[in-house]
Amino acid sequence: MAARVDSGDGVDGADIPESFGYLLDDDGAEDGTTALWEVLMDDQPEFVAELVADGADPWRPVLGGWSPGRLSLAGPTPELFALPEGEPGLTAAERAVVLEAERLRAALGELHGEGLGLACVAGIDGPEAIRRLEATPVEDSRMRPLWEDPWAVREVDAEMRIVGVTTVPGGCVVTQPWGYAPQMPGVQERLSVGTVCYGMYANAKSGNQGSLVRDGVVEGGDLHPGGGPDPYDTLTSEDVLLAYLHRNHAVAHACAWVGLRPTDARAIIGPPDAWVELPVRDYWKT
Repeated sequence: MAARVDSGDGVDGADIPESFGYLLDDDGAEDGTTALWEVLMDDQPEFVAELVADGADPWRPVLGGWSPGRLSLAGPTPELFALPEGEPGLTAAERAVVLEAERLRAALGELHGEGLGLACVAGIDGPEAIRRLEATPVEDSRMRPLWEDPWAVREVDAEMRIVGVTTVPGGCVVTQPWGYAPQMPGVQERLSVGTVCYGMYANAKSGNQGSLVRDGVVEGGDLHPGGGPDPYDTLTSEDVLLAYLHRNHAVAHACAWVGLRPTDARAIIGPPDAWVELPVRDYWKT
């Protein structure tokens, strides 16, 4: 059964199955996006033909200068819309971003890491990250039982200060498979001096939580890595493209945002280059 709704694309209406009624309402999508945009984000190309036949414009810019038609050129269905004469395709730089996204997702594989915390830092290696954090090495005898069973009840406060640090092409990754420590403001501020740091925590209750800190200053909080383009926190053309390419791949999105190019998932799932312990301090103070 279909429901007649306003597509938000300047169209009187389109027959959209009721199961997709959440995409649209009588005034169009609440966040200013359009029906074509939403079905593209949901990988539902079967609804495109009907919307276009009803008059929806695939080349109408929606977010960050991107239209559904142009953004589809970067996705799995580049033939979805006929490219009109005079409409530019992807630039060479954008095609390079698409290719790197494909490589990065393949290198990391499918990561299912509820409870994972990480900080992706551009332009510094692991030893420099350790120096900035004033962290100290953790002995193997202490680390081994924690690595084998991180959820066993031990000294919780002390173990929450243990993080892994790994150098990767483009910078380094600070990770904690069992907690949020790398994303704490005090950690990100120290790591980001003179550079940029994207932090992420895979919260089992509320989903992936992201934050962006540049040169010690928080530029973005409550971000949604892997959640796709968001009218509220992916405003630039570059942000929109990365968010689209890394939908449902939160770790890849965090890495890509700061230009990290890991060749495998070791920096994320371990073992890292080094396990270190953060000094005792209030990392929630900014």
